[in-house]
Amino acid sequence: MVVLAKPCVTWLYRSMQFSVIILAAGQGKRLKSAIPKPLHQLAGRPLISWVINAASDAGAGASFIVTGADNAAFIPHVPEDAELITQHPPQGTGHAVACCLEGLSVLDPAHPVVILYADTPLIQPETIAKLAGETASGSDICCLAFHASNPAGYGRMVTEDGKLTAIIEEKDASPEQRKISLVNGGVMSAKAGILCRLLPQLEKANAQGEYYLTDLVMLANKAGNKAGFLSIAAQELAGINDRQQLAELEAVIQVKLRKKAMMEGVSMLAPDTVYLSSDTEFGRDIVIEPHVVIGKGCSIGDGCHIKAFSHLEGAAIGSDCIIGPHARLRSGTILETGVKIGNFVETKNAHFETGAKANHLSYLGDATIGTDANIGAGVITCNYDGFNKSKTDIGANAFIGSNSALIAPVKIGDYAIIGAGSVIADTVDAHALSLTRAPQKTLAKGADKFRVRAKSKQGNKAK
Repeated sequence: MVVLAKPCVTWLYRSMQFSVIILAAGQGKRLKSAIPKPLHQLAGRPLISWVINAASDAGAGASFIVTGADNAAFIPHVPEDAELITQHPPQGTGHAVACCLEGLSVLDPAHPVVILYADTPLIQPETIAKLAGETASGSDICCLAFHASNPAGYGRMVTEDGKLTAIIEEKDASPEQRKISLVNGGVMSAKAGILCRLLPQLEKANAQGEYYLTDLVMLANKAGNKAGFLSIAAQELAGINDRQQLAELEAVIQVKLRKKAMMEGVSMLAPDTVYLSSDTEFGRDIVIEPHVVIGKGCSIGDGCHIKAFSHLEGAAIGSDCIIGPHARLRSGTILETGVKIGNFVETKNAHFETGAKANHLSYLGDATIGTDANIGAGVITCNYDGFNKSKTDIGANAFIGSNSALIAPVKIGDYAIIGAGSVIADTVDAHALSLTRAPQKTLAKGADKFRVRAKSKQGNKAK
């Protein structure tokens, strides 16, 4: 296996100019999905975004993204300066790259172009930079390869004296060629001039009846150009063709994300049970208990404790907060320092100021909860009337008694108290006590009379 360049050499590669073509026309038929394969997600990020980010981190300049006929769904996920190119109808990988010829023709003929696949999310920036560097300083074409214990299904790398002479797809390989264990990883780098000259020469004389990108290697050798390869770990080139492979790569990504979080100061009591998103931001000295799910758009401050079976998404959590167990923080939730959100509390578009707490069994949506306010068990903000959402504003140090319903829009002033079981629809001034509880009625010996009547009815039914 080729050892990646040392940091100083990698920096040299990253400072060089190169472009990328990302092939993203896969329809995902084996995924049994109407969603294009490159837009399926790992750790809350589309597959293509992992590849785009890796290319950007490697130092890529201009990028061409080749999609199928309908590319509207890709627009939110690609950089503004990327050029979306349509391949229709699909006629193989060589045809996909040839769709970029107009853009490639304006580049310097020696300009390196790295050809990536949108369904290989584990490829690393260092590998992309190294591959581009090999094309800039040595080979006219350079391909990534790996050794497979079972090479079935892969294109075979035919080499001679350490040089790459051809890539033969398995369906076109001879019995002798099929014994080769060095296989094609798919990713290729080539000089722009080579692509412009050789792509039009591709033919469909193969078992698939497609234009193979891999045939460029044979054409390059015939033209006297130099073709080489880099051998790397197979996992980095792992692709996705079905739901099982998607799950397998999700597991790989999650291991990496958990390790990164723990190295940065997060304690996980049972790491294998914690799900993270790629964009999760952590502070230090955070404790995460088992079976916690952290979705997209979350940031968690220093000293927080996330208890078991909690689910977070789109939440900004300040320092020293305690969440859960069994809490659900939805998008738009903001917790300032020292907030406590307890078991079976759900929040959405709710801003909790410093020290506020809702310890159990509440729904708080479209609300502001002031400093040190206390939300009792069973409290709900009735924020939606079936047509519009309205806001509840709870002041600092307010106390909301258990099983109260706050009918938005409504404002509860600082230091106000709401009696348990109240339905509040009007403003409650600061320092006021408000309750809507109905008078309690007690009937002496009423329980005994109730039982007598109930037993009598039961007896009549039995007859």
